[in-house]
Amino acid sequence: MKSALNQFMTPFRMIMVSYIIAMFLFSVLLFLPISQQPGVNLTFSEALFTSVSAVSVTGLTVVNVSETYSYIGILFLALAIQLGGIGIMTLGTFVWMLFGKKIILSQRMLIMVDQNQNQFSGLVNLMRGILLVALSIEFIGALILGTYYIRYFDTVGEAYYQGAFAALSAFTNAGFDITGESLIPFADDYYVQLVTILLIFAGAIGFPVFLEVRAYFSKENPNFTFSLFTKITTTTFFAVFIFGVIGIWALEKNHYFVGLEWHQQLFTAVFNSATSRSGGLTIMDISDLSLATLLFISGLMIIGASPSSVGGGIRTTTLAVMFLTIRSFALGKQDVKVFGREIHPEDQQKSFIVISVFLVLLFAAVIMISAFERGSAIPLIAIIFETASAFGTCGLSMGITDELSLPSQFILMVLMFIGRVGLIAFLFSVRRKETKSYYKYPTERIIIG
Repeated sequence: MKSALNQFMTPFRMIMVSYIIAMFLFSVLLFLPISQQPGVNLTFSEALFTSVSAVSVTGLTVVNVSETYSYIGILFLALAIQLGGIGIMTLGTFVWMLFGKKIILSQRMLIMVDQNQNQFSGLVNLMRGILLVALSIEFIGALILGTYYIRYFDTVGEAYYQGAFAALSAFTNAGFDITGESLIPFADDYYVQLVTILLIFAGAIGFPVFLEVRAYFSKENPNFTFSLFTKITTTTFFAVFIFGVIGIWALEKNHYFVGLEWHQQLFTAVFNSATSRSGGLTIMDISDLSLATLLFISGLMIIGASPSSVGGGIRTTTLAVMFLTIRSFALGKQDVKVFGREIHPEDQQKSFIVISVFLVLLFAAVIMISAFERGSAIPLIAIIFETASAFGTCGLSMGITDELSLPSQFILMVLMFIGRVGLIAFLFSVRRKETKSYYKYPTERIIIG
């Protein structure tokens, strides 16, 4: 019985179960009376949705966080965001090391799955580095924003409380806020927007990139070179960001941007491009944007952040490998080359599988939610935008989350969960054990396209 259970509970399934347990645990904590403001009548489904959104670092909510949860509730919410942001195995590794426990092979396999790594070497150092980088950036962000917020809030304590939560939410790309209005109160404050953008970038660009940059500047290894992963993910990350800025400005220059000063147009385009990748914070009412821009931002949310980061989506490397493969095919080349290296055929296959499954699940979710909300006045674009936001763990919304029925909210929770653990991990968790084939059929070509 135990052997059968061990065979069934693969590392991928263990990670799935760990996140599910965490989501239910925090839903119970958020449902406790001490977690709620006096007079609030919170349902368990609302607490569960908030918990799933927090652990998946998405930011979609069916309640107003600042009006619903007490200081204790906000603390539980922050812990859920922190856990989801840096990963269950990162915190687990820290606890194991704290108590002097040796990290055994099975635990290293869980770390590898949770952080989307493909090799065992250096995993413990990776976890230690991730935790150190994350906490350091969050602390610096909290100090900067908290000090600056003194001009906005009545007391120093409230300023640093707001600053700490804002830094945590921005760095983990969680999209939650305790102002009740996201960053709309700071729509004209470019300093707050710039700090927030930098924190979003820090969380979304990928922890391995940070660790390689640190290794480069430490000069410990004079022969150090950046990995192909860092080169591809960094190039793609900023290329998509710049493309987003240009696209949003071009689509809104004759709509939302009419009458705005050049610097207002610039920062609105820059902030929306940055937050659309998986940040989820906003400086405006997203519903004011044109239909074309909403569809464009939905595409940015689908792309998402980098692998081994706090963000979701199909990830930057997936997009890059797909385009590089298509480019090689168009040029009549069999091998996919970039930065003096060749992309492994298995990685090419994975990129197309991830994109295909992502779009199929997204399309199915839009159809099901549209069917559930048939009698409502919710427009189709709002449903598309909401599902893209949930699956990309972004958190931007056109304000329909609390209007959706429970079945529709459940679909969003499933999308947020899959978006957090990653499609590759999810597919491997439902995949059957690989079996050896003892015979082959004759190969025959078919017509494609």
